[in-house]
Amino acid sequence: MNKPSAPAAEYPANIPFLDNAGWRDRYDKLFTPNYGARRLALVRGEGTRVWDADGNEYLDFLTGISVNNLGHCHPRITAAIREQAATLVHCSNHYYIPQQIELAQMLIDHSFADRLVFGNSGAEANEAAIKIARRWQKETRGPGHHEIISFTGSFHGRTLATLTATGQEKVKLNFDPLPEGFVHAEYNNLDSVRAALSDRTGAILVEPITGEGGIHIATNEFLRGLRELCDERGLLLIFDEIQCGLGRTGTLFAYEQYGVEPDIMTLAKSLGGGLAMGVMLCTEAVAGAFAPGAHGSTMAGNPLTAAAGRAYLAELIEGGWPGKARRMGEKILQRLRETTAGMRRVKEVRGRGLMLAVELTDGAPDVLLACERAGLLVNVTAGQVVRLLPPLNVSEAEVERALAILVEAIATAPAAAGGAA
Repeated sequence: MNKPSAPAAEYPANIPFLDNAGWRDRYDKLFTPNYGARRLALVRGEGTRVWDADGNEYLDFLTGISVNNLGHCHPRITAAIREQAATLVHCSNHYYIPQQIELAQMLIDHSFADRLVFGNSGAEANEAAIKIARRWQKETRGPGHHEIISFTGSFHGRTLATLTATGQEKVKLNFDPLPEGFVHAEYNNLDSVRAALSDRTGAILVEPITGEGGIHIATNEFLRGLRELCDERGLLLIFDEIQCGLGRTGTLFAYEQYGVEPDIMTLAKSLGGGLAMGVMLCTEAVAGAFAPGAHGSTMAGNPLTAAAGRAYLAELIEGGWPGKARRMGEKILQRLRETTAGMRRVKEVRGRGLMLAVELTDGAPDVLLACERAGLLVNVTAGQVVRLLPPLNVSEAEVERALAILVEAIATAPAAAGGAA
């Protein structure tokens, strides 16, 4: 039965003022429940801080899951968005887009890659990587070399193909039948990779540092071993740097820290300066597998997102932010280890650059809630891992305040049965 249309007068020109509870009530009536319960409606941001609909201020150490890498409303990015929004927002990839071409040049100038294609998200970037890897293998080695090895604990996206590549069963529940052609090996275990290899293998897909999987860091031996296996067998090596790339781990791209270059790399999250953007980069040899019509996207790399991305990347490079992230990350890691030493609830502290984790034995959701109530936004992933993704331009004073809140939360949040702080 069709519902009657609501009168136009019911839709005000300006967003109404509601408190956190008011926005929650409206949300719960409108959306599918795939995101679960939330408590806050964030309405404003500036630098490292955000404010909710009740006027409460928070230090943002989640940064939109590593999207706002230079904080909220960075003046250079904001100015680029404003100028472009008043000029041309969208025109599609039927035409040359100068802002997109300029951003592409910057990415290629500073990476291993020779060619690229833009998308709207990390999942789209990984889809492009999967598609070009399969086409390249078919065209160079013939049919049958289509399998991709990925890793337990990995996360590569929410489309059916990237979901299948993801090494976490919880995200796949009841989405079967899933696409075939993906095999999982154990992260940081070359013997497991060798056991997974077959005549059907065409590529290996890996995160140099896992994000959703709990901030686990690939060893030098592991990534170098993967490169050697790919070279020996004519396979493509794909690095998913959607979360760990673009300065977050101390270099512009994480692969630079290993002395290993992939054949394909994917980026997203912070790439659009807060707007939705992803990209698949590759070598010249791989790029030829995409002929006209083989891949495309209506919105990808439009003038607005490309202008924002260009401003973000220029600031990232010119400001030396990757190096600053490395130095600040080393300080945070040391302070975290010092301040949590002897706390029985803390299982491990790990990270690289400003991609950090405190793995607990229990009670991580309660720790998150205690942090939130004290004015610090973090999140929990991989069960009991408190993930910290502060802006690259965070100050030492803000770090000290955040760590004090976190350590107090770990010490005082309720413990699960059998657990202890």
